[in-house]
Amino acid sequence: MVASNHVWTEPAPGVAPKPRTYTPEQQAMIDELREYAKSIMLPESDPYYEHERHWLLDDPECCGRYMRAAKWKLEDGKKRLHATLTWRREYKPDLIPPEEVRIESESGKIILNGFDIDGRPILYMRPGRENTETSPRQIRHLIFCLERAIDFMPPHQDSMMIIVDYKSTTLKTNPSIGVARKVLGVLQQHYVERLGRAIVVNLPGILNFFYKGISPFLDPVTRDKVCSAYISGHASS
Repeated sequence: MVASNHVWTEPAPGVAPKPRTYTPEQQAMIDELREYAKSIMLPESDPYYEHERHWLLDDPECCGRYMRAAKWKLEDGKKRLHATLTWRREYKPDLIPPEEVRIESESGKIILNGFDIDGRPILYMRPGRENTETSPRQIRHLIFCLERAIDFMPPHQDSMMIIVDYKSTTLKTNPSIGVARKVLGVLQQHYVERLGRAIVVNLPGILNFFYKGISPFLDPVTRDKVCSAYISGHASS
């Protein structure tokens, strides 16, 4: 493999994701959720208003994702969307300054580069390169990277691929099950339908307990998107 420091910011030529299609009934529910969202938005005078509007209204698939996650139950979709709006107003994930998480990036434990064949940005996670002690900043760094992956999504693509490479990972460098559960909670509650596919590679047998520990906290749809390419020297899927 030839080393490269090139950062790919768009899919390969010819890769053009197609827009999602919905039934008339589904589209009607999406439209109703969108109108509900408008009714609970921040006032225009609020400093965070433009950021909220961009996330909620400039993204044509935002409400569609929440309805898909809610399995087309409108009231559940409203609850989910309201919870995320509340979280984003408090956490402001799109405004995390690079300087705040710079030290977390220095080892390359999470990098964003390239796209899969469906035009999804690829987020690489390498726990073996952990360089800091457990802290809320680690989660903020991950969320910072998720937001940048979203920035890289081409038109009509609203999900990403995540590759977790456990090469050189030890019990010391691997995140605790408690931290992993917190991360899963944020992803499943506030980044709904953003995971297109996840691949776990080089998971050593000594860390199988880790996957078993977080599996019960994965919703069935998310669990179906995760595959393992290599475990303890044996191919798997």
